[in-house]
This record gives sequence, structure tokens and C-alpha cells, in this order.
Amino acid sequence: MSKDLLTLKGVHTHIGAYHILHGVDLTVPRGQLTMLLGRNGAGKTTTLRTIMGLWKASQGRIEFNGTDITALATPQIASMNVAYVPENMGIFSDLTVRENMLLAARGAKHAGQMDDTRLKWIFSLFPAVEKFWNHPAGKLSGGQKQMLAVSRAIVEPRELLIVDEPSKGLAPAIINNMIDAFAQLKASGVTILLVEQNINFAKRLGDTVAVMDNGVVVHSGSMKELAEDENLQHSLLGLAI
Repeated sequence: MSKDLLTLKGVHTHIGAYHILHGVDLTVPRGQLTMLLGRNGAGKTTTLRTIMGLWKASQGRIEFNGTDITALATPQIASMNVAYVPENMGIFSDLTVRENMLLAARGAKHAGQMDDTRLKWIFSLFPAVEKFWNHPAGKLSGGQKQMLAVSRAIVEPRELLIVDEPSKGLAPAIINNMIDAFAQLKASGVTILLVEQNINFAKRLGDTVAVMDNGVVVHSGSMKELAEDENLQHSLLGLAI
């Protein structure tokens, strides 16, 4: 079994006339949390969407668990125990929290068939999901919607969790709750790929890091090393952690 659960090799992505990814090389080690950092417009979200098959790679290869998934459709990739939480969260506003969760629990036809032990674990991570179980999801706050989005992604066991900017627009207390939840998810054996702009979030959670600029990965290595090297932070991100 390879130590890397996910690898991208020379991946290019075109969206219409625009060439967004210019040969992305990325490795996501099994059982670790990999941060994908970079300035706005660097290609981070495009990378996630290309991994999930929402946009097709025009060149290169994407492997998950040793299987070439480059040309697979999104439902096929999701069926391999891969979950994706997009930046807009993808919540169904007119449905209740329970109904949103049920839609993601592919093995259940009604709420009573959802894994009760797993639900209790999710409720321990995100108490608001239990509190607003029968409320319309559209009535939740931004932080509560983000909790629901992550909860929905993990309502069934996942081998890989891909999340785009989970802390965006959240209050500090909610961010701390989210950090604790991702730490527990990682401890449970889930491999996580996370795009994040909150550098404190990245520093506290990341094992490995890849930094993107202009559609390519320009740096990869230990998150701890990047967090301790102020000159490297300035050169890659224009900021200091």
C-alpha cells in the first residue's frame, strides 16, 4: 500500500478558453492532513474540482489509492469513499438538517436507518447539527451551515475528505470548534486535503503543505517547517504566519 493516498502528476485544466492549471504535481500522504495554500486565483479550487471530476484534466494523471481516476465521473469518484465540501457548502436550504444528512447517507432510505453511533459521534463534533436537526438548513448561521456541510460529508465513513476554505467568514469560536473537529477526524484515520486562507488554522492542523501560484505547486513539504520560516512565508505567500 502506497504511503500517498492521492497523487496528481502534471495535471493541466482548461475551463473554456482559459488555461488554469499548468502541470500540478501534488501528493496527499495517507492518514495526514495536507494544506493547500496560495494567493487568491492561484488555482486551489480548480485543483479540488479537477480531483473530483467536476472539471476534467486536459493533461496529466490523478491517482487515488493506486487507481487512475483522471477520466472518472464525479459520482464514481465519490463512490470510492471520497467526500468534497465546496466553498459554497452546497447546502439544500429548503430541506431540514435531517433531510440534508439523509441525502448524503446513501445506505439509508429514512433517518432511522442512519448509523446511530456515527450520528452521535458527529453530534459530539458539531452539537449545532443535533440542536437544529428538524430546522430548515437555510435558517442556519454561516458557521452552522459549514458544520452541516462537513457533517454531511462524513455521515458515512470516508477515506479522503476534501474541503475548500472551511473557516471562511466564521467567528473565531466557530473556527476553533472546526479545528478540533478536523483534528478528531484525522485521528480517526481520515486523510484530509484542505484549502485554507486562515494561516493560524493551517498552522495548527497541517502535517504537510503545498503552496500554489499561477496554476502550479511552487512549494511542498512540512507545514511545521513553513510555519517556522518567515522568509519562506513572505516569498511564497506575501505574509508571515
